[in-house]
Amino acid sequence: MKAAVLREVGQPLQIEEVSIGKPGPREVLIRTKAAGVCHSDLHFVEGSYPHPLPAVLGHESAGIVEAVGSEVRTVKVGDHVITCLSAYCGHCEVCLTGHMSLCVSPETKRAKGEEPRLFREDLSGSGDTKMAQFLNLSSFAEQMLVHEHACVAIRRDMPFDRAALIGCSVMTGVGAVIHTSGVRPGETVAVIGCGGVGLATINGAAMAGAGRIIAIDRIPSKLELARQFGATDVIDASEDPVKQVQELTGGGVHHSFEAIGLKVTAEQAFKMLRRGGTANIIGMIPVGTMIELHGPDFLGEKKIQGSFMGSNRFPVDMPRLVDAYMAGKLKLDELISRRIRLEEVNSAFDELKRGELARSVIVFD
Repeated sequence: MKAAVLREVGQPLQIEEVSIGKPGPREVLIRTKAAGVCHSDLHFVEGSYPHPLPAVLGHESAGIVEAVGSEVRTVKVGDHVITCLSAYCGHCEVCLTGHMSLCVSPETKRAKGEEPRLFREDLSGSGDTKMAQFLNLSSFAEQMLVHEHACVAIRRDMPFDRAALIGCSVMTGVGAVIHTSGVRPGETVAVIGCGGVGLATINGAAMAGAGRIIAIDRIPSKLELARQFGATDVIDASEDPVKQVQELTGGGVHHSFEAIGLKVTAEQAFKMLRRGGTANIIGMIPVGTMIELHGPDFLGEKKIQGSFMGSNRFPVDMPRLVDAYMAGKLKLDELISRRIRLEEVNSAFDELKRGELARSVIVFD
């Protein structure tokens, strides 16, 4: 199959022919129909987060089940599915206590010594056939081979390009609001960064009934887009956003969400809280970065916490989000800036670096 491969940090992805294995007992082979180009992929391209190389990137996707293993019970051939990078085993402590997104059980991957899910044919005779799977998925490819608990069946009238967005950015943003921070009707919310995840967070806050939703970014077009997703106020981040939030709200917000992944914005998210407020760090802060907070602020019972993939229960959450989109409550059409071919993936990364667009989606035939 054709796939986009990262061979060296800082270098463009290469379109190569990659081989894919047959489904094991608990595995599912999926024909990829759409894959979003997410800023998280860019973190690995730039080396902010390490990953074994070479690897097929991509983790925000939707497709059609082509084959299933002998023990698969959750999906069947022909099902339309959304994938999720937070694969879960279903019986470890975090799964059994309702925190499936935190599962790191090795059962969802192939064991060492087994044939890898992805590999290159050894045409040179060098013996080098290794190809790493990225975040349990590797969706910048025409097919994916995943554990059955890395995908969920959805209704067939849902367009694939919009369904793919639910697989990462939308689940992450909406889930952070609903699950991680538990925003309640009438509460105030600030969202720092209005890319794909930030816009989904704003949309989630609107769906949760937040009374005031403040969008913060440096790019005017993104702030205008934020209004379409439910922002009641917008702030230019270049002019002390903490002070502006405090003035708008009379002392700070109940919930803040950092959706960029920077030291300074993480610290701002904490500073703009009112007493008893909660800061949620959604963005991927680079490895080795330390966050500095003012100790006395904790006397006001202010909290800061991480949010991974929206603290999701994706087999339940994602079909519900599909229903929300089909009912006109969840905005996905507006998230897609352009639809591209796999061969254009590097141009999508260039746009991510410029911070101009919400989302590019790779559409497969």
